[in-house]
Amino acid sequence: MIFMHIRTRFAPSPTGFIHLGNLRSALYPWAFARHNKGDFILRIEDTDLERSSQEAVDVIIEGMAWLGLDLDEGPIYQMQRIDRYREVVKQMLDSGLAYPCYMSEEELNTLRDQQMANKEKPRYNGLWRPEPGKTLPPVPDGVSPVIRFKNPIGGSVIWNDAVKGQIEISNDELDDLVIARPDGTPTYNFCVVIDDMDMNITHVIRGDDHVNNTPRQINIMKALGGTPPVYAHLPTVLNDAGEKMSKRNGAMSVRDYQKAGYLPEAILNYLARLGWSHGDAEVFTKEQFVDWFDLESLGRSPAQHNPEKLLWLNHQYIQNSDPVNLAVSTKPFAHEMGIDTETGPDFVQVVSLLKDRANTLIEIAEGAKLFYLPAPNLSVEQIKENIAEAVIPALKDLVEAIASSTPTKEAYAAVFKQILAKYQIKMPALAMPVRYALFATTQTPAIDSVLVVLGKEEAVKRLSKVIQ
Repeated sequence: MIFMHIRTRFAPSPTGFIHLGNLRSALYPWAFARHNKGDFILRIEDTDLERSSQEAVDVIIEGMAWLGLDLDEGPIYQMQRIDRYREVVKQMLDSGLAYPCYMSEEELNTLRDQQMANKEKPRYNGLWRPEPGKTLPPVPDGVSPVIRFKNPIGGSVIWNDAVKGQIEISNDELDDLVIARPDGTPTYNFCVVIDDMDMNITHVIRGDDHVNNTPRQINIMKALGGTPPVYAHLPTVLNDAGEKMSKRNGAMSVRDYQKAGYLPEAILNYLARLGWSHGDAEVFTKEQFVDWFDLESLGRSPAQHNPEKLLWLNHQYIQNSDPVNLAVSTKPFAHEMGIDTETGPDFVQVVSLLKDRANTLIEIAEGAKLFYLPAPNLSVEQIKENIAEAVIPALKDLVEAIASSTPTKEAYAAVFKQILAKYQIKMPALAMPVRYALFATTQTPAIDSVLVVLGKEEAVKRLSKVIQ
């Protein structure tokens, strides 16, 4: 049982678009915070000035809002905390936890090449690290130093990862990390530690590409007197080809899924199952997910993106959606296709008719076109080609029966049954000509439901044109 006040964070870099793999790293800490009545913070790690953009920040915030991942704090921007980072760098220099390093880029590259030639792991050799009795090289003129953290020598960094179990990294594997660049800009691994300490983050739930950063961050945090949070490193999300999900490998952005007519509830449900499970549950609400979520149920193996599974889930959510809400979500797609939903049949009825067969909101809007197009202006030749002369008497009786019946699905079904029995014909022989007379196509949903949605008056008017 967790008794501390849980505080989690999602800390993306706004250097590109946000895809499903990124969003999963937001969903799990959000769910963990919500499950434990804790706080969820959005932190924008924008210290990479050349690659960061406001557009990328906007996409992150919009994507999270679309999925309903509400914030307790944030967005907090690292660039707005620069003075705080510089303050801590100075404190570390003053207390001997960090030191200036004047080794040039060229010297570093030469050192790295020598180490690789000797089949050694490339690492900084501590040339400028002050030690008792050690004489440092003379400070070169006109060179702005980087600031390095004095990593502990000997021993290991050990932590119990909530997903991967116990992880141990020897300090001898870690060199003295650069925590500030020559221009004074702090580096990622340093900022993360200060942020997590200042924001009292209790649990860091993130992708396992950060595992190698964790021992460095733990060492800095301990040197500053902090208590490391609980770390949970999530296995990679692979694309459907088995490669790490990325824009380069064809991953779609959150906006792409939104534009493709996916429901946020379906995306959230799908993301939840990309590395977490609760028994055999496949379709569940956001509330159920929060209620069930715990770190113990996170998987240890890479999760693979399955577009067919996502489409199936979207169909399930569309099928079970309230027609009124679904109509609101579908209208923007219909309007984009030039459909005027304010004239013609009731749009909620149209959506209700189409939703059981649709995989996306775009498919519903495509199907809705049929009901908002002008009545077909069929030529004599078209009528002869598509409506057999022999079925005209049955059509005449059908029109009369429809005109005098109650405009319900059940009443229309009874009318069809009566006419079919009278003329001893099968349903397709009558339904296909009716469809063609109504829309100039034979592909429509169930004809009795279509008649209800189109409206009795309009249906009679269209059918009457082919039997004159």
